Amino acid sequence: MSSEFPLITVLGPTAVGKTAFASHLAIDLNAEIISADSRQIFRGMDIGTGKDLEDYRIKDQVIPSHLIDIVDPGTEYNVFQFQRDFGTAYDSIVSRGKIPLMCGGTGLYLESVLLGYNLEEAPVNRSLRQELDKLSTDELVSRLSILRHLHNTTDILDRGRLTRAIEIEIHKKSYKNQQPKNDFIDHPVIGIRFERKIIRERITARLNHRLNEGLIDEVRQLLKNGVSVDQMKLYGLEYKYVTSYISGELTYSQMFSLLNTAIHQFAKRQMTWFRRMESKGIRIFWLEGENGLIDNLTKAKKYVNLHKV
Repeated sequence: MSSEFPLITVLGPTAVGKTAFASHLAIDLNAEIISADSRQIFRGMDIGTGKDLEDYRIKDQVIPSHLIDIVDPGTEYNVFQFQRDFGTAYDSIVSRGKIPLMCGGTGLYLESVLLGYNLEEAPVNRSLRQELDKLSTDELVSRLSILRHLHNTTDILDRGRLTRAIEIEIHKKSYKNQQPKNDFIDHPVIGIRFERKIIRERITARLNHRLNEGLIDEVRQLLKNGVSVDQMKLYGLEYKYVTSYISGELTYSQMFSLLNTAIHQFAKRQMTWFRRMESKGIRIFWLEGENGLIDNLTKAKKYVNLHKV
């Protein structure tokens, strides 16, 4: 993977229409899409993660996409593995003479590529493991929560995963070569956003649509296929609250209200992360969603054509 070849990035908070926009842009630029979404990697988690696979079909063309449906639910997957899989997909796309277009809203995944974090797989730390063996499971969970946010993880399901997760996080902080290499920092990054009131309306409308399209049945099927209630809740957002509804812990009304609020809060956290990316030197060319798809595609293509990498 080399930054001498182009990379285009489309990012933004949830519910702004990133996939549809990226697909239209990909047709015009002869690009293939690499997903940067921490949950769309899981098979069978379609409606809740917003894969919107129909958005990859524009008229009679299907836009090739990568890093979607690559592991089963319950599989441990982290940013180190994402970087590895991104590199494989990137090299494959470039070898066919096409442009890689990274699209998603998982800030850590996006940043790891754009800033070129030089991650390595954490080695076994035997002295740390001896220390952690003395702690209770709750104490291990508490320690991991200090090191990283526990959204979308199955690491707290057993002591072995907990220990390994803590080991990885501590290694990240001590690994000197993890400083950015800026591999793709000068490549075009396009962001889509809406005014806060509008994004709230879009989130609520999309949640209603997903529930009507079978989100509850999707969660029931995942549970039937062997994903435990505890595992499902750890995937957060839709999977957490719908599982609580199916389990009888919440009424439908409670589930909808709590989930709707949680998604709004998630969108705000995403925008905070993107602002932090800008403070690290990543230039994001922001498009206002209210301007419409055609106008924003025109602006994006002009930006890409003028952007020197």
